Amino acid sequence: MGTASERRTAPDAGADTGPGAAEGPLPTAVVVMGVSGCGKSTIARMLADRLGVPMAEGDSFHSAANVAKMTAGEPLDDADREPWLRALRDWISERAAAGDSSVMACSALKRSYRDVLRGATGCRVRFVYPAVDREVLVERLDSRGGHFMTSALLDSQLETLEPPSPDEDAVTVPAGRECPERLVEAVLAALDLPAPGPAGSAGAADPV
Repeated sequence: MGTASERRTAPDAGADTGPGAAEGPLPTAVVVMGVSGCGKSTIARMLADRLGVPMAEGDSFHSAANVAKMTAGEPLDDADREPWLRALRDWISERAAAGDSSVMACSALKRSYRDVLRGATGCRVRFVYPAVDREVLVERLDSRGGHFMTSALLDSQLETLEPPSPDEDAVTVPAGRECPERLVEAVLAALDLPAPGPAGSAGAADPV
């Protein structure tokens, strides 16, 4: 299993209205989803810093076989993704069991993939979808190096992508050429999450 960057935790964000609400708010797991180049890793890292919670980079959970396949320009199929999604779901559940809210960057392109992540226990799983035009995505992917995901696989991802529906506890933010700091503020407002950390506390990072 891959690694995840751990940050100092803060009181849990978000609340639950279910049977456990009387015992206090459940942790919230925010999954920043989307195709490569949409900025999900940058947004996720900045959200985690603002919220003071652990953050996981979904790409680091891929098996060596998955990475080799993508490096060769071959898109993953559902069978490739299944154990990867289960590992991500379990990471969210482990953080929630410790009383921690969390943030994750994960493509989660299909509703069925998001359903697996929603199966995490002990928390409310919410999604953030940064919507970016293909032209901007290609520019970003072509300008970065050292990553197995290239613009050659972008069209496959766009074909697979199922934007989240209103019933998926998700927010969509236009993220073409907006600065990350403004996007993070928009996401926090849309999710109505408290953010004890200072604005703009995260450093620059390549969009993923």
